[in-house]
Amino acid sequence: MTAANHRWFSRTAATVGLFLVALTVLLVPAGPASAHAVLVSSSPPAEVVLTSAPAEVVLTFSESVREVPDKIRVLGPDGSRVERGGPSFDGNTVAIPVDQTGPQGTYLVSYRVISADGHPVAGGFTYSVGAPSAPPTDSGADDSNPVVATAVKVAKFLGYVGLVLIVGPVLVLGLLWPQRLSRRIPARLVWIGVGLVAVATVAGFWLQVPYTTGGGPFEVDGGQLGDVLGSTFGAVHLIRLGILAAAAILLAGVLREPDAETPAAPATRTDHILLAALGVAGLATWPLAGHPAASPVPAISVVVDGVHLAGMAVWLGGLLMLAGFLLRQADERELGAILPVWSRWAATAVAALLLAGTTQALIEVGTLDALFSTTYGQLLLTKVGLFAVVLAVAAYSRQLVRRRTAAGRPGRMRQAVIAELVVTVVVLAVSATLVQTTPARTVAADTAAGVGYFNATLTSPVYALRVVVDPARTGNNSVHLDVFTPDNQQPKEVVEWRATAALPAAGVEPIEVPLLPLTANHATGEINLPTPGEWEFRFVVRTSEIDQATVTTTVPIG
Repeated sequence: MTAANHRWFSRTAATVGLFLVALTVLLVPAGPASAHAVLVSSSPPAEVVLTSAPAEVVLTFSESVREVPDKIRVLGPDGSRVERGGPSFDGNTVAIPVDQTGPQGTYLVSYRVISADGHPVAGGFTYSVGAPSAPPTDSGADDSNPVVATAVKVAKFLGYVGLVLIVGPVLVLGLLWPQRLSRRIPARLVWIGVGLVAVATVAGFWLQVPYTTGGGPFEVDGGQLGDVLGSTFGAVHLIRLGILAAAAILLAGVLREPDAETPAAPATRTDHILLAALGVAGLATWPLAGHPAASPVPAISVVVDGVHLAGMAVWLGGLLMLAGFLLRQADERELGAILPVWSRWAATAVAALLLAGTTQALIEVGTLDALFSTTYGQLLLTKVGLFAVVLAVAAYSRQLVRRRTAAGRPGRMRQAVIAELVVTVVVLAVSATLVQTTPARTVAADTAAGVGYFNATLTSPVYALRVVVDPARTGNNSVHLDVFTPDNQQPKEVVEWRATAALPAAGVEPIEVPLLPLTANHATGEINLPTPGEWEFRFVVRTSEIDQATVTTTVPIG
């Protein structure tokens, strides 16, 4: 194929690829505006005691969710499943028909669903019919395979490494590379990057099945892969592979080194524009398949995350080319021309990283408390700390360039660049974990929506007492008490109940909690807790004329 024909074919393939990307993006439905679904309500409510069994259990989430087969279960007091037919999904609502003829006692609802950003969300709660009993157990919905969880992070990391090996080296080869130097080895780096992105994309697509179902890495079938393919996550990964294939066709011409036998015309401005357009489209697939696409402001988050990735790839990829090739092979005159340009590139990339990272952090963290109290926030702080080290080394490198000493003494510059590379690779590893971690704002929302109550089992030689204080906040609170045998297996009849609540730290003397017995072993009461703090609850329960015991617990009230 002649150089002219090759260029025509490359441009045509790239243009078709961009057209297909645009068409697919237009056809893929927009995702809901939040990340990681949160169970905001249920019917029946958690911990409630009903006089008769419900016909269905309804779960309402903070966003639309998708089904994980056989991961939504309702278990009766004897541990048997009581669903009657599969669950029905309608946006953010899931309805589960249940058998109304089941025995009296405590039922367990466990669920595992897929949220808008492709991450699984699991949980459970209990309700009782007639009278509470020892709750059944079911860990199946919350299963997770540690091998799969690790493999997903490794795939993310390899994808980032591949992106770095493509973007930075291609820019340097296209705009800064001296003509006299061979580009054969740097071109190999680019092709390695293309391979890593392809492998990481296919692996991410495959691992999405066991990641959401909780199975092993090879517990995958065609139907499950079809479900992933029909999701936004799967569509975006296929788009990435298509973009990669179109870009590879252009790269074959851009990276080819002319020789006497196979002369090749240099890449034109049109080739570079098409390649840049494919690069922008390819970068967008990362945020479209993760947290940013499902944030409260998805359009801003996708753009910001794309800028963040671009800045990282330009900076780290350029550093790799400097340390591995230019600072070793270019002469002083060439370095004198290259390093000032690279210094400006690096400054722009760092500014983009800082601005985009700050914006994304504000969106994903939400509050200062969440920054320090959640895993996401702590990982983000670790990333910021490492990034500060990189900035310090980069500032030293920039000083060398300003003093015009780097071209004449490239050894010092190379040492600084290698230090930047080492620390930045660690930053990439932290980022690969960060994108698989529940955003801090979602953890805070989950706490407010689903964990805003106190639940504990207190033991004594006479009985075991389960205590629920809901919502465990200042103001009106409901207190639910259930008494079981000391082994916590069977309900135990109660003759007399008494309860008080006090806040010694604030000088609040014990307040009596008026209790209403609803069944032989269950009582409930209402109390107003006006002040936040560590409230001390004291329960006196008499189960016969002579058997009585007192138990206490501390309930944090926010």
